[in-house]
Amino acid sequence: MAETAPPLRLLAQDADDLAVISAAMQDAVAKVGDIEFEPKARRLTIAFNRYRWEADGDERVRSALQLGGVLNVQTRKIRREAPSAVLEILAMTFEPGEAPGGVVTLTCAGGGDLRATVECVEAVLADVSQPWPTPRKPAHEL
Repeated sequence: MAETAPPLRLLAQDADDLAVISAAMQDAVAKVGDIEFEPKARRLTIAFNRYRWEADGDERVRSALQLGGVLNVQTRKIRREAPSAVLEILAMTFEPGEAPGGVVTLTCAGGGDLRATVECVEAVLADVSQPWPTPRKPAHEL
């Protein structure tokens, strides 16, 4: 029996840390309705099913990403009026602005993206369920 990788619990406080979280989130799938921005708390939370690249087998796990210090959120080609629409997350990047802030961008398949203007990089990724087998391993064209 293959050894299972432990649940991920990652903290990002700079662009390099965000790159690690981005790699873990590649090919995650989320429903539009699982994206929640709380302006008063300056918090953006996204729940998704993450492909466990670090595991020996083909598995997904329920995970959550939370960004703190979020000043505003903008979307492009993401239909907020369709909460059951599924997004495939390709990458998360950070574009510096007035230090220590900037813009965190989640890029999705199909050309959509979500941009969060942040006071500083403050992100947490955590697996919140047990993994389950998946018959589909994400594939990318070269």
